Amino acid sequence: MRVLVLGSTGFLGRHLTDHLRALSGVRVLRAGRSPGADLRVDLTTATVPALAADLRTLAPDAVVNCAGAVAGGPLLLAETNVRGPAVLCEALTTAGIPVRLVHLGSAGEYGTNAGQPLGEDSATCPQGAYGATKLAGSLTVAESALDAVVLRVFNPLGPGSPGTSLPGRLADELLRAGPDGAVRVGDLSAYRDFVDARDVARAAVLATTAPGSLPRILNIAGGSATQVREVAESLARISGFHGRIDENGTGSQRSSAVSWQQADITAAATALGWRPERTLATSLDDLWTSRTGTPPTPSAA
Repeated sequence: MRVLVLGSTGFLGRHLTDHLRALSGVRVLRAGRSPGADLRVDLTTATVPALAADLRTLAPDAVVNCAGAVAGGPLLLAETNVRGPAVLCEALTTAGIPVRLVHLGSAGEYGTNAGQPLGEDSATCPQGAYGATKLAGSLTVAESALDAVVLRVFNPLGPGSPGTSLPGRLADELLRAGPDGAVRVGDLSAYRDFVDARDVARAAVLATTAPGSLPRILNIAGGSATQVREVAESLARISGFHGRIDENGTGSQRSSAVSWQQADITAAATALGWRPERTLATSLDDLWTSRTGTPPTPSAA
């Protein structure tokens, strides 16, 4: 089986590639702008005829689109999150090859729904350009004539979490501050549904290899709402931090208006046999270890 991965050098893309390479009989093809990619392509500028020709040559059995922009101006967000999936869908249609398309969407497409788990049929009301552009890209995939599924990923974390994510930024700030320093972050009162990136990768592998048709949209999440402050306090304990956490800093531009999110993950369990395997505590331990090269301090246990 030949699986083409777009965005293979990103946080989720790297975990997905690792999972795919561990499978017998699977060949991973990497697509992106890096010189070592099997397919050199930038979906923000690619043309449909050229990409379709390249896809015919590579003849993948499945394509997983992990590419996306989480920050930047409206033009970058639109080019990456809207144009990218649209060009990919049209190119796959033009190529005329039988292929399963798995696209990674975002919880930002929903907005907030305080107190109620979000199902795949919940109303979408994104708060800001990021969520709106991700929603447009996901709808393009879901409404296409392709054999396609959108995995709406909630808040991924774990080893390698980028500094653009809250857990990754907190880990970086704790390292910078030292055990007795001060960390300045935004408001930590919001609730989020966290899921380990390795569990997301496993869901994407299952969606890639599942026989038969799949629902057009599946939530991939931990299935519970956790206050962000709890994540910050847990990371502080893991790191041996005894200083001060100041919540008067700048928060996330893409999600600050969303106060509460929790996913209903029943559909993913039914369609893929998938449920998250790693606890939030494990994800945070492994995140810290990936930053420092050492396990959490004994006092954090």
